[in-house]
Order: sequence, then structure tokens, then C-alpha cells
Amino acid sequence: MKRTFFTFNVGRGSERLRSLLVTGKSFAVLSLCSMLFFVLIGIAGTVHRQSSASPISSMKGLAAAVSSAFFADMLGMELPAFEGGGSDESLSKQQIGAFLVRMLTDINPNDPKSLLAGAMPGMNGNDSILLRGGKGTDAAVGPEDHEPIEGSGGDHHNGGDTGDASEGPDGEPPDEVEPDEPDKNGAGPEQPDKQSTGGRKVVFIYHTHNRESWYPELGGNTKDPNSSTKNITLVGKRLAKKLEEYGVGALHSDTDYPTAIPDYRWELLYKYSMKTVKEAMAANSDLTFFFDIHRDANRRKHTTVTINGKDYAQVYFIIGHRNPHWRENEKFAARIHDAIEQKYPGISRGIWGKTAASGNAEYNQSLSSNSVLIEIGGVDNTLEESYRTADALAQVIADLYWDAEKVDAAARN
Repeated sequence: MKRTFFTFNVGRGSERLRSLLVTGKSFAVLSLCSMLFFVLIGIAGTVHRQSSASPISSMKGLAAAVSSAFFADMLGMELPAFEGGGSDESLSKQQIGAFLVRMLTDINPNDPKSLLAGAMPGMNGNDSILLRGGKGTDAAVGPEDHEPIEGSGGDHHNGGDTGDASEGPDGEPPDEVEPDEPDKNGAGPEQPDKQSTGGRKVVFIYHTHNRESWYPELGGNTKDPNSSTKNITLVGKRLAKKLEEYGVGALHSDTDYPTAIPDYRWELLYKYSMKTVKEAMAANSDLTFFFDIHRDANRRKHTTVTINGKDYAQVYFIIGHRNPHWRENEKFAARIHDAIEQKYPGISRGIWGKTAASGNAEYNQSLSSNSVLIEIGGVDNTLEESYRTADALAQVIADLYWDAEKVDAAARN
């Protein structure tokens, strides 16, 4: 019987096995690289979309996400001249961690609501990005805007004890408040000089949310700080009056949109106020500065500062990111912010940017680069405190206007 033997070349088999393993390893590496490539493309796309929709990356990048004192401390790590000098916002591991978490996840560790904002519609409605801070800025507390309680219509009338601001003949507190003392820098309110725009109206003041009011002024147990009579339009009127005293011609609109607009809808208020601004521009070609004056929805501890023993309503400057030229508006707001902080340290809560996810995000600012929304005080401030701030704003705005006039005159010559 013939036997059959099979032989196996161990060396040759090992070579084939090694070749197979090398091929498999190469395939695995290529697959992993391909996967990483597409993951990186996806991440880049996400970052790009966020950068085009959120100011946190496009609005000045790193500096936009931190306050000025915090940013100075970061520079102070390398440049001694930038050390915080005892600032409450000194650089710490906790702040660094909070900053990184917000940049990577869009969640603000200092604001628990931001944890739910991405999952629950409407939760991020007041999410704002700090663009420029000041002494009175708290990066964790941005501006808030609450819709009036449905059915109330903001029809509260004057009432309650207004304290030192007794009512005048028309139901309004008197215009005069006590004169301010010089601030720590020695700069108090300047007396109006003889400069004048000669009857030309160069400043337009209006109110998109014209019925915003204050709990102390309404009295009683009201839960809706809105009024058809005693409201933020009084502060705008005060601002216009003071500007006129500084020789700066000012127009003021106190249009009550709920009664002036047929089939009025709260969510369309900026559409209504845009028409107001356009009509004013068409009728007055000299208009240069535009201010939409609001009252913020934050409570007193976040909207009040004491300067030389007197309480002032603090201000937020709001910039809409949907305006393609928002950077020009931010520069304009920065001039006011810097000037008023120099004269009244702590009165500004900073300049804040808003996207379409957190409001109208245009605020009629595309109509002029010299247009800004200003929130004066909050629901717990008084009219007297708001008047003080209006006086401070008038002084600063007048100074800026006359400085700009000097520059324009020099350019013409």
C-alpha cells in the first residue's frame, strides 16, 4: 500500500501570515485615519456654525468671553504691568476651568440654567455674551428681558409711594434731583456750556418696550412691572431734556405701541420701532445718534450702584449680532461705556452681545453704526435712580457728540 505524505513549509506559511497581518494592520490604520479625518471635518463644521451664530468666538474671541479684569490677570502672568492690582477677579484654577468649560460646551458653570438651555426651548432666551466689562460687571449676570404677563397689557396706573420723588402736576416725579458730587477722580457733572446744534436734532431716543416700569413706582402687590403711564419713556424724556441743556438737539418718541398698533403683537415690537426710527430719519436728516432705552428685568442687587452715597441705576449696553456691521455699533457703545465708567465708576454693567437665540439680535442697529440699545436699571430701581443715570448718560453723550464735531470740523478744514 502506497502511503501519501503531505508536507508543510513552516517558513513559507509564516511569511504568508506576516503578510496578512501587515495588510490588516495597514487597513486598520487607514480606517482609523479616515475616521479621524471625518470626525475632524465634523468638528470643524460645528465650530464654524457656532462661530457664525454665536458671539463667543466671533465677537473678539478669547477677550470676548472674559471680563477686562480677568483678561488683565491673564496678561499679568507674563507682563507684570498687567497684574490685576487686587481685583476680585484674579486668575484662579476655578475661573480657568469655568472658562474652558464654557468655550467647549457653551455651558456657563456660574449659571445653572445654561445646563438645560440646549435641551429645553426658550431656556437660553436671555443668554448673552460679555463683550466689554467694567468695574460694575459681573460676567455671570447678563441682561434679562421678560415678556409682560399675558392679559395684563401693562395697564397699571400711577400708584404707590415713590419716596423722595413726589409726583408733579402731571403724575410724573419732578425732573430735578440732587446735584451730584465729584467722583473719586474729581470729575463731577459738568455745567452745560454755550455750544449748541442751533435747533438741529441730532439725537433720537425711543423705546421699543415702552411700558417697562418698576415695582417701587407701581406700588401694591403687582407681579407685572409694566405700566401704560409711569414707565421707561419718562427716563427717555429726561435724557432728551438734559441733552438739550447741553446744547445737543434731541428728539424723543414715547409711542405706546400696544395702543398705536392695530392687532398689536409683543413679538413684533422691533418691527414697529424700526418703522418709528425710519420715519424719524426721513423727517430729520441731521440725526446722528440713536438710543433705544429699556429697563432691565434683573433685581436690584444686580442693577444698582452707590456712588458718593447716592444710588444709581446701572446700565447694560446691548449689541445685536445679526447686524452684519455690529462691530461698528460695539465701538460706538464702547466710547460711551468707557466715558461713563471714567466719570461714574461701576455704573456700567458692560457691553453684551446677543444672537438670534437670545433675542431679536438686530435691535434696529443696522440702520446706523451710531445706534445702541441701553438698559437703564431693573425692576426694583426707582425713577429717581434712573433719572440720575440719565443725567450721567446725557453728560457723556454730549461730550462725545461735541468731540466728534471737532474732529469733523478739523477734517473739513
